[in-house]
Amino acid sequence: MPSPGRSAGSVLICGEVHTCLLPSMQSLNGYGATQLLRLRGDEQVRVSKRPNLYACSPQVLTGVDCRLPTSNGAKIRAVGTVAARGVLTEGRVLQSTAYFSVPAYGLDVRRPWGHYLVRPGVVEPFGKLPEQAAAEGVLRGAGRGELDLGMIAEGLLEQLVRHPLLDREAPFKSRRTQLRWAARFAPAGEVPSLDCFTLAEDGLRTVELRLPEGTPPAAVAGLCEDLALHDWLLTTVVHMLENSRLGAADGPAPVLALRPAVDHLLHLWMPRARVDRELGQLWDVLEREPGFSRQWENLRHRIRDQLAMRAFPLPSPDLTHPAGPPSRP
Repeated sequence: MPSPGRSAGSVLICGEVHTCLLPSMQSLNGYGATQLLRLRGDEQVRVSKRPNLYACSPQVLTGVDCRLPTSNGAKIRAVGTVAARGVLTEGRVLQSTAYFSVPAYGLDVRRPWGHYLVRPGVVEPFGKLPEQAAAEGVLRGAGRGELDLGMIAEGLLEQLVRHPLLDREAPFKSRRTQLRWAARFAPAGEVPSLDCFTLAEDGLRTVELRLPEGTPPAAVAGLCEDLALHDWLLTTVVHMLENSRLGAADGPAPVLALRPAVDHLLHLWMPRARVDRELGQLWDVLEREPGFSRQWENLRHRIRDQLAMRAFPLPSPDLTHPAGPPSRP
């Protein structure tokens, strides 16, 4: 089956990425990752070992016939297929992504399913697409009877975490995050841009993008998976630090709370490792503000400094204070 791509006249690409810790005490090697992500028998799992272990499943399609979310209440019916895939990084962080592209116009009649199946990952509206309202609607979230990317991504993630290969005993507690994104196309000559990145308390993130004409949806999905992965790493390590009482508690408790970060997470920080070359510059926005890598380096140094300091016993109190004058008989 061909990979999902834009149909002629597409003006919007939308998606949602769900990210979580693999529920397994042991991380998976390349073979295990292949077994986990084998969603279809007619297409292989893509595995890469440089610069880190990365596995990506074949795409699976979900047929949809429903309204698109819109911010202005416009009722736009759309029919087509949503593409979804699973990704595993270093055998430890699992992601599921659902995404689609939308053309500017569509017919007012429903076509046979064969028409949509040969356009994987494309959802066609009935009539004209209200581009801005649809982008805002996807970022806001689906209402009743509307196309729900989160439900598709979460369904795939739940399918993967129930795989018999996993023991469902994670090495530490963590939270899932969701990243919703909407990408529109910039006028000719304009550089790609990341216009807005927002964080909510419930683990939801939203991203608005401006991309050059011809950008494949799979490349946009790869960029957003990379953003979601590194946001999840930051969020998880920050929570570890907050719960460790580092600097406030004595004894082994802080060390035990932070050891999983050293064992499983600190080596995963590799922004742009597999992002499309033309889209890699969008990472620069997050490096300037809020400063993803600066925050990560600060967290990493703080953890390692504290663990190194606690590796050496403190001097006895008798040795830290000068002895008083000798007593007289």
